[in-house]
Amino acid sequence: MNETEITAEFDRACREGQLSVRYQPQYNHSTGRMTGAEALMRWEHPEHGTQYPADFIPVLERHGLIRRADLYVFEQVCAFQRKCLDEGVSPVPVSVNISRHDILEGGYVSELERIRRRYDVPVRLLRTEITESSAVGGLKLVSTVLRELHEAGYVVEMDDFGSGYSSLNILKDLDVDIIKLDMNFLTGDVGGRGGTIINAMVQMAKWLDTPTIAEGVETVEQADYMKSIGCNYIQGYVYSRPLPGAELLELLRRTGLEPTSPAMRLLQPMDAEKFWNPESLETLIFSNYVGAAAIFSYEDGRAEILRVNVKYIKELGMNITEEDVIRSDPWESFDPENRKIYEDTLRRAIASGEEESCETWRTFVSRCCGEDRICIRSHIRVIGKAGQQSIVYAMVQNVTAEKQRYTELADSERRFRFASEQANVYAWEYTIGTKQMRPCFRCMRDLGLPALLENYPEPVIENGIFPADYADMYRDWHRQLEKGAEHLEAVIPLTVGRVPFHVRYTTEFDENGRPLKAYGSATLVVDEPEKAE
Repeated sequence: MNETEITAEFDRACREGQLSVRYQPQYNHSTGRMTGAEALMRWEHPEHGTQYPADFIPVLERHGLIRRADLYVFEQVCAFQRKCLDEGVSPVPVSVNISRHDILEGGYVSELERIRRRYDVPVRLLRTEITESSAVGGLKLVSTVLRELHEAGYVVEMDDFGSGYSSLNILKDLDVDIIKLDMNFLTGDVGGRGGTIINAMVQMAKWLDTPTIAEGVETVEQADYMKSIGCNYIQGYVYSRPLPGAELLELLRRTGLEPTSPAMRLLQPMDAEKFWNPESLETLIFSNYVGAAAIFSYEDGRAEILRVNVKYIKELGMNITEEDVIRSDPWESFDPENRKIYEDTLRRAIASGEEESCETWRTFVSRCCGEDRICIRSHIRVIGKAGQQSIVYAMVQNVTAEKQRYTELADSERRFRFASEQANVYAWEYTIGTKQMRPCFRCMRDLGLPALLENYPEPVIENGIFPADYADMYRDWHRQLEKGAEHLEAVIPLTVGRVPFHVRYTTEFDENGRPLKAYGSATLVVDEPEKAE
């Protein structure tokens, strides 16, 4: 259709219902549930076939006809939502486009409300979309219309965010509720510079407490990437083409629905805007008056440090900078065991909403100081959530010296106790977790034992050092050691000669109270033959 045909036949298209609405569903890619839909205009011409918006919308705008077309679509959407409600089908919110011309002519919100009330459709089932390009050169007027929409109860979406030249400035000045991202950033390979830019947009939207919808998603790879950076809401052919109303109605009858939730809801009294303002009292307190602290995001095993204060850097005791910490992988300083301890504590803090604490050993590397292993005591509290993502505040304390003094004292006490208890005896060390036993020199010399016994105590039962009638009792001792028995002792006849020995175990525990090792000894019983029975 050429421009003359479009303008000449537009009135008839409205009268005969040639203008139609297609609905493209929006889904939560994490749950597979529908969260909303966008209404898209089509012109079903009896001779020329389906005409898409790009074919006729610019012509309607040039000739002052777009307002009638937009109101026509809005009325069709209201009729569709009314049909859903009348038939007992749970509807999803449907968004309709508002053009720059709708805003400039004035009175548009009043016309929307007149139509909505006529169909008696709750305003929560209708959303409005503006493009960032429609705000260029008319921010004051657009802000006024947005205020009127909000006062009437409409959710306002910014469409094609990132496609213009002043995206950040417009977003700063316009109070929109949902951001729809321009997926042209992800054309071709997923990731790269475009992926970095769109990731920054998603993270920024989270701090603005604003959900994001990725529009025009065509592949599972794109959808998975968007989910990985925190944008779960997807619109595009990867889920569905734009559908006629009848098809969407049938889809709603059989699909699961869920609301679109905010991307970030900070917990009081945390105020994100004030906290990130370098001149604010919150920043002053964080930087100067609290102890060593860091703020990081956490989601499904992934962590990213967002901010640290000067005291945090000093507490590490390494010659590293704030930039070094923020740009590093937070997990690279943890070994698997200590990472598990920290993540278990973190999950408890997320679940409880309360402060949780732990101690973990970490290895840090700096360019001038080399490598150092230190023990960090962390007090963790969640201060914000964004879906499955949590924003975490961690107070830290370097307790390496304290732990070393404790270890030295414990080693000294253990050696003294062991020396006093095990003098002139057969002695061995049993590692509880691995069931490994290391005998003393006398055990190896007199009893022929190797330097390491696996699956202990089975080897000494099999070779007869511990007689068969005491085997079950001795096995039970080792089960008790696994459960945390601190001390075990009894008189047991050993070897084929059934010589009575006073056998005892003393258990050593790790810093978390778990049994680590047991030190065993066998002392010959003198002048007590009756105890051998």
